[in-house]
Amino acid sequence: MGLATVRKLLWRPRMIRAETENEWILVTHPDHARLAGEFADAWGNERFAPPEPLADVSYAVHHHDDGWLARDAAPSLTKDGKPEAFTKALVGAYSAFEEIDLPNYLKVRGQATAAVAAVNRYAGIVTSMHTVNLLTEQADVSSIRPEHRNAHRAFVEEQQAWQRVEADALGASPAALRQAFEFLQACDNLSLIACSGYDQPRALRHTHADREGERHTLTCTPIAPGTWSIAPWPFRDAAHTFTVNRRRVPKLACGSVDEFRAAFAAAAVEPAVIKLVPGAV
Repeated sequence: MGLATVRKLLWRPRMIRAETENEWILVTHPDHARLAGEFADAWGNERFAPPEPLADVSYAVHHHDDGWLARDAAPSLTKDGKPEAFTKALVGAYSAFEEIDLPNYLKVRGQATAAVAAVNRYAGIVTSMHTVNLLTEQADVSSIRPEHRNAHRAFVEEQQAWQRVEADALGASPAALRQAFEFLQACDNLSLIACSGYDQPRALRHTHADREGERHTLTCTPIAPGTWSIAPWPFRDAAHTFTVNRRRVPKLACGSVDEFRAAFAAAAVEPAVIKLVPGAV
């Protein structure tokens, strides 16, 4: 896949896509986030503590992609007739901008954060930190069109200023917020791996402290279709089984955007089983 294609898919509204010989397997971003939230709720054992404040961090993980609900309900096709979507080729590849309506994208991102904050202010801060990270540390800002650079800069500065005001109002420490943000990104990363069928070993984003304060890289390794091992093991039980909603759309139903959208709307929602097991350390 060329860089131009990667850029286009990264920044346009998208679901998460896997495939069989004859079908596209599609997961919406809110459903992906729910899976990430299930990972968050299962986290914690004798070695790794669950995140704190637990309810607030869990809400952030569960709802950080709610802003894509409306757009995922009206999916589009690429020029070569594939569903516009995040795929396993893009895991860890948040690296570029392209010719997009960046101000509108930023508006959607801002609205998504505001919606989370309206219910849970702490979760809103963590979601905002995730958004800013995607737009800065994980982005090739040099590829932003000149006429959009001021909008990008203003959005990032406004989000960061809002984070500081909200953190001060809540008495939330920077260290706790940073830990919550890194936790969200690890659960988000693991869910993207599972939903896209990523088939190579990969370290989850960031390192994570155990109860003694030692930081660890958590490695996710595929061992069978729908099954990944995690080492070191951070979850509560000896193994975990989760489900994520997905839809199957025949590849032959992608002759036009209208045909594809009709097939997507008519597709049954089916629960896919995701298994996580401890890996060798």
